[in-house]
Amino acid sequence: MRSKKISLTYKGRKLNFEAGLCEGASQGVGLIFKSRDTRPLLFDFEEPTRLAITSVFVFFPFLAIWLDDKDKIIEKKIVKPFTMAVRPKRPFTRLLEIPINQKYFKEIEILLESSLGDK
Repeated sequence: MRSKKISLTYKGRKLNFEAGLCEGASQGVGLIFKSRDTRPLLFDFEEPTRLAITSVFVFFPFLAIWLDDKDKIIEKKIVKPFTMAVRPKRPFTRLLEIPINQKYFKEIEILLESSLGDK
């Protein structure tokens, strides 16, 4: 799987991620059967879509961030393990799935505007 760097700006803060680029058949697999310590995954779609994602056989929570073609955040949501379908309210062209783990803890707290340790 190829890597791709992605930068998001959220409330004036720049967040950088090195993500695995999901293409072809890997778009249907995503984080399924991966470990919590895996890197984020980036999905690129040629046309805007409202495709649903699933976390069946994903054994850890992750943050899903739906983006437009300019990498502007459309919607974000923590997806719990074994959720059948999650769909954003608006069409998107990119999706970033970030495992909730120690490596990305700070970035996720910024994106959620809260302290995960308090939940």
